[in-house]
Amino acid sequence: MFIHWGAYSVNGVEASWPMMTPGLSEVTFGVKVKITEAEYTSLPARFNPVDFDADSWVRMAQAAGMRYMVFTTKHHDGFCMFDAPGTDYKITNTPYGKDICLQLAQACARAGMPLGFYYSPPDMHHPGYRDTRKPVAQNWLGEPQRKEWGGYLDYMESHLRKLLTGYGKVSVLWFDGLVYHAKYDPPRFHKLIHDLSPETLINDRLGDDYDFITPEQSIPRAGIPIRTGKPPASNEKSSEDFFRLILFLDKIPGIRQVMHRQMKKYGDGQAELTQVLRHPYPPPEQFQPWETCMTLGRSWAYNPQETDWKAPRRLVRNLVEVVSRGGNYLLNVGPTARGVFPPEAVERLQAIGQWMNTYSEAIYGSAYTPLQNLPWGQATRKGDRLYLHVFEWPANGKLELESFPYRARKAALFAGETLPFVQREQHLEISVPPQAPDANVSVLVVEIDEEIVP
Repeated sequence: MFIHWGAYSVNGVEASWPMMTPGLSEVTFGVKVKITEAEYTSLPARFNPVDFDADSWVRMAQAAGMRYMVFTTKHHDGFCMFDAPGTDYKITNTPYGKDICLQLAQACARAGMPLGFYYSPPDMHHPGYRDTRKPVAQNWLGEPQRKEWGGYLDYMESHLRKLLTGYGKVSVLWFDGLVYHAKYDPPRFHKLIHDLSPETLINDRLGDDYDFITPEQSIPRAGIPIRTGKPPASNEKSSEDFFRLILFLDKIPGIRQVMHRQMKKYGDGQAELTQVLRHPYPPPEQFQPWETCMTLGRSWAYNPQETDWKAPRRLVRNLVEVVSRGGNYLLNVGPTARGVFPPEAVERLQAIGQWMNTYSEAIYGSAYTPLQNLPWGQATRKGDRLYLHVFEWPANGKLELESFPYRARKAALFAGETLPFVQREQHLEISVPPQAPDANVSVLVVEIDEEIVP
């Protein structure tokens, strides 16, 4: 479970982006509420999530089958959801007055739920990150050339020290450095994390030496992610120059419309925000651990006008698509200003949980297989058990697999009913009942010999 929550929920706007690039924000995230910079920065004065119950959040995540949580401690706006040193722009200085991160960390510890912290290196509120006398829209990419930059990095360090030492075990630090990560001196912070919390995993959005990559709103469908052996492209200044070019082109009529169509595709998951190197079936040493983050609707933060909620069937199938390629599915919820999950989010989490209650064995601890992009679904594997996740139930009663690289010993419905099958070399045909057992994704189990057919 990913959670985007902050003072922005008071107005039902997207996190940070309406200040930074209002036009691109609206088309990408689908939030049409207008807000000025002054209005946005004053939202903490009205932020009082009196209905927040950390234990209920953890219970909902666990009931949905989720095995870790990642919480936004500070987004690009600079507002901190923990008792951050060096600033008054934080949750403990609002009418609510209590440390949200601490409550969530304690609830996770009670429930045995691993907790990770999202932390944004960009910070629109800190005068060391940018000249705050100027509008955010003019310098939101940061100004590392100013003498105040070193002080800002010290401020970042004080936050990370607090998060890594004051809230129990931190399983993940999920940075969101946007572009030109090198300006934050990544080696300094990676060393800090390794020294203070050696078991904490680090994502790929703060330079090299990361543990996993993070495609956003999309699933790398044409193959399985592999290691590149190179630092992320977003580490270099050229990534920021490219972004500045996009912002310039966004001001030109005609080109703006083309760009907005592309940004909408990113928001919908139809286009990949970052390119991922792939292989059809990589050996374990080449496999790149990865996790895709995705929204339940279109926006990350709470949007009271959200209409693009993903159907439960799509969410379950997304989970299968991700796991069948060796990835993790980090699914986002945007709580309301009062601190509760929107009913549409709860409904979808419950639907995923119902499916996982039956089929979690085919998800947890399973690995990718050479059987990819099957015409009727996907496959996962655990030891000598191959799980066939069937999206489109065969109308003719025959589930067929071409180029099947194993020797099948037994086929059955997940519930246990044995199914007849025929294997001719690398062609496997399984006879299935007329009706699909599950409306979202049905699962068959094929027991296989470990060795692959030559």
